[in-house]
Amino acid sequence: MNCLTECDIPTSVKEVGKLGWDYIDVIMFTGDAFVDHPSFGTACIARWLQKHGYRVAVVPQPNWRDDLRDFRKLGAPRLYFAVNAGAMDSMVNHYTAAKRLRHDDAYTPEGRAGQRPDRAVTVYTRILKRLWPDIPVVIGGVEASLRRLSHYDYWDDRIYPSVLVDSGADWLCYGMGERPMLELTRAIESGRNLRQIERIPQLAFLRKGRCRVENPLMLHSYELCCSDGRAFAENFHEIETHANMLHPQTMVEPVGDGYVQVNPPYPPATTEEMDSFWDLPFTKRPHPRYKDKRIPAYDMIRDSIITHRGCFGGCNFCTIAAHQGKFIQSRSEESILEEVRALAAMPEFRGNISDLGAPTANMYGLHGRDLSRCASCRRKSCLYPSRCPNMETSHERLLQLYRKVDAVKGVRHSYIGSGIRYDLFLDERGFIDGSGRKYLKELMLHHTSGRLKVAPEHTEDKVLACMAKPSFRLFERLRKEFDGINRESGTHTELVPYFISSHPGCTMQDMLRLRSNPCLHGIWMDQVQDFMPTPMTTSSVMFCTGLDPRTMKPVFVERDPDRKKAQKAVFFQKK
Repeated sequence: MNCLTECDIPTSVKEVGKLGWDYIDVIMFTGDAFVDHPSFGTACIARWLQKHGYRVAVVPQPNWRDDLRDFRKLGAPRLYFAVNAGAMDSMVNHYTAAKRLRHDDAYTPEGRAGQRPDRAVTVYTRILKRLWPDIPVVIGGVEASLRRLSHYDYWDDRIYPSVLVDSGADWLCYGMGERPMLELTRAIESGRNLRQIERIPQLAFLRKGRCRVENPLMLHSYELCCSDGRAFAENFHEIETHANMLHPQTMVEPVGDGYVQVNPPYPPATTEEMDSFWDLPFTKRPHPRYKDKRIPAYDMIRDSIITHRGCFGGCNFCTIAAHQGKFIQSRSEESILEEVRALAAMPEFRGNISDLGAPTANMYGLHGRDLSRCASCRRKSCLYPSRCPNMETSHERLLQLYRKVDAVKGVRHSYIGSGIRYDLFLDERGFIDGSGRKYLKELMLHHTSGRLKVAPEHTEDKVLACMAKPSFRLFERLRKEFDGINRESGTHTELVPYFISSHPGCTMQDMLRLRSNPCLHGIWMDQVQDFMPTPMTTSSVMFCTGLDPRTMKPVFVERDPDRKKAQKAVFFQKK
C-alpha cells in the first residue's frame, strides 16, 4: 500500500497508525467502496470536515454478518459515527423493478453483489448503537435523505415511518451535507445543548412528547398515513411543496408517542461556497486498499466533471430535487477549468472528458431573472406545465464554458453524458432564443459521442401529465431540428429517446400507441425501463395510493407484475 500522509483518509487500524493518530473525531461507515472523488458523497463530507481540522476515518462496506469486527476495529470516535448506504438507496442498488435480486453492484470492487445489507442505514446504525450506545450516530446520504419522513416502500409494499424510527439514529442530515455536517460537528465538539443543536438547518431528529416549535407545518401522523391513503398523499403534497420552496417551514410529523422534526434547509450554496466544496485534496482515485481491483462506478465517472447541483425540472418520478434541491447552484468557470487542468495532467487521462455536466447538464448557471419572485414561488417545476416566464434560458454562458474547457491543453473532447432538457431551448414553434440552436448544434457536433440521448419518457399526453413531462409534440419538434442540423452539417449523429413503461397512468394501450408513434420510425429504439417506485417521489405516492397528490384525483396504476412486464416487453415487439 502507498504511504499515507496527513491529508489522506484512513480506512484501517494500520493506516490510522501510520498517520500517528491517537484519536479519530468522526468515523464514517458507508455501503460503497471508498473512492476519493467528488462524485461520491462520503469523500465530499470526509474531505470537507478534514479541511476544517477534523480527523476523519472511513470504514467502507463493513461486514455485518460476522462478529462485527469491522464495526469495532477503529474503536469509538471522539465526536460521532456517521452512516450512509452509499451513492444509491440500498434497495434500488439490490433489486430490479420486478423485485429480482441484481447480480452485480457497480459500487463494489469487481462489481461483486452482496457486500452491503438491505436497508443499510438501518442495519449499520443499529449495530453501532448496540456496540457504542453512548456515541451519537448521524445518518445521511441518499437513503436517509429520501426516507426522512413517512414513505412508501415498494419492496415490502407498505408505508414505513422515518428512517430515524427504525434505525435509532440520533440525527439525520438530509440533502447535500457539507454545511449542516460541519455545523453539527462543531456543535457536538463545543458541547452545545440539545436545544441549540436542534436549531441547525437541514437536520431531522426524533423526539418524545409534543413539539415545541412555533408555527411548524404539522403533517398527518404516520399511523394515519398507514390507514388512510388520502392522508398519506396530502402529507406528501405538503412535503414536496416545501422541499421546492426557497423559505420553507419546519415540518413536524407525529409518530408513536413522539414526532419527527425536519428543519428547513440551508439557502442554496453560493458560487463561492460551491467552489470551496471542490477546492479539496481529492485524489480522484479509489483508495489504495483496492490496489488493481476495478470499481465499475468509478470507471463511469473517472473522467467526468460536475458543473453544478440541483434541478428545477420537477419530474414526478425523480428524486434529484428532493436531495439536491430545485435551485441551481453553480461552480465558477475558473473552478471548473482548474479541475479540468488537474484532470488533464493525470497520467491515466486519455484526452476525453466523459461528462461535463450534472443531473441536467444544460441548467448550468440558470436561475430566475427576478429572485424576489423565486423567493415566494411554490411551484415544484420551473418547466411544467409550462416554462416559467421568470426563468433565464440563455445557453450562452454554457457555450462559453464548453469552449474554454475544450481549449485546455490535453483535452481532445468534452462529452455531455448527463441528461439535457430540450424544453429549455425549444418549444413547439422552434427555438425560444438565439442561443438555442447554437447550443443544440454545438452539442450534436462537438459534445456527443455518436448518439444524443434524451428522455421524452412517453408519447401519450395523459401519461406525460402523470410524469410532469412536456407533450411529445416537443420531441417531434426536436427531431425536426435535429435532422435539419444533421443534413446541413453532413453528420450522422443519432437521436436516442428514453421511455418508461407501467408508470402510474400508463395502460397497455398507451404502450401500444407509444410503440407505433410515427415520429419514432427510423431511430434507435431500445431504451425503456419498467417504472420503479422509489421513496419520496410523487410517482411512488401515486403507485401506493392510486391518487395524484397534486389534485387528489384517482390515477390508474398497473400493479400486477406480469402486466408490468408485458408493458415493457411490448416496446420491443415488431411494429
